[in-house]
Formats: sequence, C-alpha cells, structure tokens
Amino acid sequence: MAGEMTVTHPGQIDGAGADDALFLKQYSGEILTAFEDTNVMQDLHIVREIMKGKVTQFPATWKTGAAYHTPGNRVTGAQTVKHNERLLYIDDVLLSDIFVAELDELRQEDDYRAIYAEQQGRALSKAFDQKTMQVAVLAARASATVSGGYGGASVTAANAKTDGVVLVDSFFSAAQVLDEKDIPDEDRFGTLRPAQFYLALKDDRVVNGDYDIGGSLRKGTWGEVAGITVRKSNNVPQTDMSAVSETAENNPYYGDFQNTVAPVWHKSAIGTVKRMGLKVQKTADDGDFAVEYQGVLLVAKYNQGHGILRPEAATEIQIAAPVN
Repeated sequence: MAGEMTVTHPGQIDGAGADDALFLKQYSGEILTAFEDTNVMQDLHIVREIMKGKVTQFPATWKTGAAYHTPGNRVTGAQTVKHNERLLYIDDVLLSDIFVAELDELRQEDDYRAIYAEQQGRALSKAFDQKTMQVAVLAARASATVSGGYGGASVTAANAKTDGVVLVDSFFSAAQVLDEKDIPDEDRFGTLRPAQFYLALKDDRVVNGDYDIGGSLRKGTWGEVAGITVRKSNNVPQTDMSAVSETAENNPYYGDFQNTVAPVWHKSAIGTVKRMGLKVQKTADDGDFAVEYQGVLLVAKYNQGHGILRPEAATEIQIAAPVN
C-alpha cells in the first residue's frame, strides 16, 4: 500500500495537539451536569466565593427603634443598632477519585466516562446537600446572633412523620413562626425525605387547586405550602450524629437528628463559602497518562464550607425535642 493512512482523532482540537483533549473536556462537562442535576441545596441559600483565606465574615445587625419628637428638643441620635458577625470557615478539600486501569478503554467507550462522571458528581452533590441540610437544622436550634434578636425555632408534632395532615399543618405553623419574626415571604424552603414527602402529598390541601398550592398527584410533586417551596431529598438528617467528628471540617455540622422531620428556612438562614468550586483533574494537571501505574486517575473536587447565618430565619419540624 502506497503511503500511510491519515488518522483522524476525534479527541483533537482543530486536528492538532493532544489527541485526547476533547475527551477530558467532555468528561469534565459530564461531572458538572451530574452535580447540578442531582443537587437540591445549591440555589436555596447564600453562596459566597473567596479567592484566598480560610474564613469569611458575614456582618449581622439588629433592628433600631423609633420615638416621637418633642418640638424644641434636640435630636441626639438616641436610637442604636446592635452589631455582631457570623464566621464561615473553609473545610479541607473534598474529592471523588477514580483510577482507570486502561486509558484506551476510557477513550473509546463513552459510556464508561458518563458512568464515572455521574457517580463522581452525585457523590459530591450528596455531601453538599447533607452538610447544608444539617446546617439548616442546626440554625433552627441556634441562639440569636445579636443580643435582643431572635434565635431559631421548632414546631413539634408527635405524628408529623406518620400523618400527612399533621405534617402539612406543621408547615403552616412553621410559616407562622417565620412571619412573627418578620422574615420575608419569598425564598422560603423546606425539605422532606421521600416517605414524608409522598405521605403529605395525599393531603387534599397539597394537590387541590382551590388552595392554589400547585401540587400534583400525577407528577408526584408539591407546589408551595403556606408560601414554602418543598423539595424531596434523601439527605434530610434523621439519625443521631452527635458523636461524629471530622478533623477536615472547620464548621459544626453534627447533632442528634433522630427527631427531625424537616428543616424549614429562608434563603438567608445558612451560607456556603467556597474557595474552589467544582474542579476536574486527570492524573496530572497536564493530563499525562500515568505510565508507572498504566492508567489514568480521574479526580473531581471542591473546597468549601457551610454555616449558620441567620438562625431566626430557620425552623425545625420535629416529632420531639432533641435530647441534649
């Protein structure tokens, strides 16, 4: 055969350079998609990004007063505003790592990349949701940030895990608690485990159009209950985690959640500070094949921390008070 075949590499950019460059980018994109598709909490609270450092400050202020003015009296600025702060720390890097023994297998079989990427994205998403939902419950148990202000609150109903009517009533009670603390009506959220989510879905008030709630038995979805958008998640904490301790974590995440049914919160109640968002690496930063291991190491990671911002904006629906 005269001459040589010209090989077309589907992984090259503009027919030049590394022949797996596009494969890496495709893999990265799949991880980002998997994280976003499975994540519940990312858009339901405050997220701040920092470039450097290990902690960020969230200043807190409380309300001022008002008084009638007596004509002729000097205005002296008698009203005061109390101040405090909440500090959120960056935890250590959280990562999901997979070693693939055969590079050709990864490059030729797109299904493998999709499977690995989805699992890595789900692992990071699960950790994110678990921590932030735990923080939402802890916020409801926290004391006021500023002296004279409001702390978190709870709504206790012994049958809230097993009676859909009681559970829906508890959401109305939680909304009332937030109203009485002047928490804004918009951006209120709650999460339920599937058992309680579907149990409450059988309550006519969740699916009856006369209540303008927007739930659907056919689709298995809630709309809003008492102005609270309710999401379904397996990551609502419901076990005793008070003895858990992780040296890599610099924020409090744990407590006794055995009696927790659902956290209910305003978007301002909790926060996430991130120094590095979701990032993907392949063996080395330049993507080289690891000859000494005859394979490739795929890593998805982020560097973030989560914490309480406004405890007055959080309420816990529970079947009984947690044991101290």
